[in-house]
Order: sequence, then structure tokens, then C-alpha cells
Amino acid sequence: MYPEELVKPMRNQLIDAGFDALYTANDVDKALAKEGTTLVMVNSVCGCAAGTARPGAIASLGADKTPDNLTTVFAGVERESTQKAREYMIPFPPSSPAIALFKDGNLVHMLERHHIEGRSAQMIAQNLAAAYEEHC
Repeated sequence: MYPEELVKPMRNQLIDAGFDALYTANDVDKALAKEGTTLVMVNSVCGCAAGTARPGAIASLGADKTPDNLTTVFAGVERESTQKAREYMIPFPPSSPAIALFKDGNLVHMLERHHIEGRSAQMIAQNLAAAYEEHC
């Protein structure tokens, strides 16, 4: 478990951009029970989360179409909510960072860590914007 003083700025980067932090399994269930589209950002302390995943997810919100709901769980910190979110992401293996788009509770688009590493924030934003165009 990482100390709160370390993760708070990383969590707040997403919260300040309009993401709701999910702390419990119940929070995740409620978020994914909503009609419409929900983005779930599996946050992480790793460099690719800081350098490309979080900035890419935030930049994607400038697209013409965006998800109805923006949420985040924090791997290695909020274990209960992260585990529950990952259950919804099956058949994909656990990955952090990761970004998943759901429509009416069904997974419709997934970016795993290997889709994030080595890619720019702009590439991630473009990938997500294309998914929003198709599903939102």
C-alpha cells in the first residue's frame, strides 16, 4: 500500500479533471450500473501512468463526444474497488494503468498497460476519442 501523501496528487489530477474516485466495490457496482457510457481509469504510481495514461485520459475529454461518467480506481491503494473494476474488465488480465470504456455496464473498449507504455499522451487521447466517437 502506498502512502496517501504520495498518491493524493496523482488521484487529484484525475479528480480535478472531473473523474469520480471509486473507493469500494459498491462504488464500482453503482458506477457501472448507470445507463450510458462510463470511463474507468485504473490509476497507478508508475511512470507511464504519470507520463501518458492520466494526461491522455484527460486530453481525450476535449473530443466532440465524451463518456457520460468519468471514474477512477487506484491500483495498489484502493484494492477493493480496483479488484471489483477488474472483474468487469474480464477477459482482460489485471493491468495498471489501464483505461476501460463501458456502455450500459458492458465493456466496449480497453487499453491495457501494453497499449499505454511507449505511446504518447496524444496517441492515447486519440485512441480514446475514436472509442468515444463509436460508443458515446
